[in-house]
Amino acid sequence: MLFRTAGEGYYLSSNQTRIDIMCGIVGIYSHEPVAAELYDSLIHLQHRGQDAAGILTCDGRFHVKHGLGLVREIFTPKDIIPLKGNIGIAHTRYPTAGGYSEADIQPLWIGSPRGIALAHNGNLVNYEELAEEIRTKQHRHLNSSIDSEALLLLLADHLATGSYADDNDELFFQQLCGAVKKIYSLMEGSYSIVSLVIGKGLVAFRDPHGIRPLVWGERKCKDGSSDYIFASETTAFYALGFEPMGDLQPGEVAYVNQAGKLFRKVLAAKEFRPCVFEYIYFARPDSTLDGVSVYRARLRMGQNLARQWKQKYPNVIPDVVIPAPFTANTAALSFAHEIGVRYSEGLYKNPFVGRTFIMPNQKARSRSVRYKLTPQRTEIENKNVLIVDDSIVRGTTSREIVKMVREFGAKEIYFVSSCPPIVNPCFYGIDMPSRSELIAANATEEQICAFLGIDCLLYQTQEDLVEAVTRRGVHQIERPCMACMDGNYICGNITEEKIQALENKRDEQRKGEAQK
Repeated sequence: MLFRTAGEGYYLSSNQTRIDIMCGIVGIYSHEPVAAELYDSLIHLQHRGQDAAGILTCDGRFHVKHGLGLVREIFTPKDIIPLKGNIGIAHTRYPTAGGYSEADIQPLWIGSPRGIALAHNGNLVNYEELAEEIRTKQHRHLNSSIDSEALLLLLADHLATGSYADDNDELFFQQLCGAVKKIYSLMEGSYSIVSLVIGKGLVAFRDPHGIRPLVWGERKCKDGSSDYIFASETTAFYALGFEPMGDLQPGEVAYVNQAGKLFRKVLAAKEFRPCVFEYIYFARPDSTLDGVSVYRARLRMGQNLARQWKQKYPNVIPDVVIPAPFTANTAALSFAHEIGVRYSEGLYKNPFVGRTFIMPNQKARSRSVRYKLTPQRTEIENKNVLIVDDSIVRGTTSREIVKMVREFGAKEIYFVSSCPPIVNPCFYGIDMPSRSELIAANATEEQICAFLGIDCLLYQTQEDLVEAVTRRGVHQIERPCMACMDGNYICGNITEEKIQALENKRDEQRKGEAQK
């Protein structure tokens, strides 16, 4: 049985569908060449995907460079120079299924009509049905194995009709809105999109529930004109001189024409349910998403956890509080402050080892835990140690961390999770594919304690997590998407029968990979 904790994931066999989910996307319209700024943006979004990356720019034709690996490994200064144009999009990828074909690297593009490129963050629940219709009814070839291609083809189809060739940008925006409405009516799942249309400009839109993030910013030029950026997070805005302007709303489309005029319209807003795991784990702490500071949300998660700890274990006082670095650092800091115990970075993380969440296989993930984390004996030996982690999914990495802390002389070890128990698969963008792989879906807290080898265990409650995310900020979030915790799937008609079918398919794919 495979269990996942923060920092784990897996890949499936190369002849199976790849689902590009937790990724980083960015699109920039500028009065200067954008390739270097797209590269810088990907560096700031590297935490969202380490498998592959691509940059596409436009100056009347598309210029593309992509490759496998980290951003700094793919692009050199010589690679950036040929990427001409003042408009461009880019993508860094964390996939959970499929092979390593370069055909699957985004941005994707199609030459007809006119030329359209697209980069996608999300997961289409009904991709298989859409792909079957494209192949059998439309008799079209799917060149990649990713669901993003279906989005690209559908967008291109609906921009090929009507007044597409007209030079009137108002009419084009109306046509664009019609095309995006069609996508909203057909696509089930999560998707944030940046796109380029040759001769027209930059496009961005977000699914009607706003599950995946999409922020935007503006940079004023000396002549009074503006440059624009659309991205998964605000992480690159300060470095590039963009002022954060907020988020695209659920069901909203934005368009920047070639003259730099911005058009925006909400087309199909539904119940707003942004993914809670962005705040728990995936987003960088300096990001602000949907009006909520990720850093402050994590501080509040630690504070709420500490208050719960004092109620449940009033007589258990650790000597030191340490995080499982780095995503749990913020919550651990506020937890320690709230209970009046010293905070210490008792586990040193090697920053040059990638996030184990997105390592390519289980063997690499297990090996990398000890490669990337080194316990500090002076902070651990002969102490009662409380470890704060962002989540426990499979549990294998958490158990390895506990073993390392034991080996360095801890007397007792307590473990707390910023995330409530994860008991359901996620179909909207996090690698939690099967209930058989989720430790909390298959074991009691006592059994989990025994599996991890700890003395006390505490999970965040769902209510406290929602409160931590929504307590502050100018936002419209009543309850984030927490389907992996509460089973409330907001879209995609996800019934128990469909869950079982999707789990069976993914289990078969994983078994096929294990036999290779």
